[in-house]
Amino acid sequence: MKNESTADQCSDPTKEFKIQIPCRLAKRAEAYAAANNTTITGMVIRSFGCFFKRAK
Repeated sequence: MKNESTADQCSDPTKEFKIQIPCRLAKRAEAYAAANNTTITGMVIRSFGCFFKRAK
């Protein structure tokens, strides 16, 4: 895997990337997003934000 800095690649404030997760986890994410009136993208952004705040 390449170690690339997104700061060097993103002229836009967002960057799209694709990940592969187990189907069971994807189904749980879809169900959670639907139950909480959000999108999977929104849920992932919030989750990453919380994770990285704690990982300081």
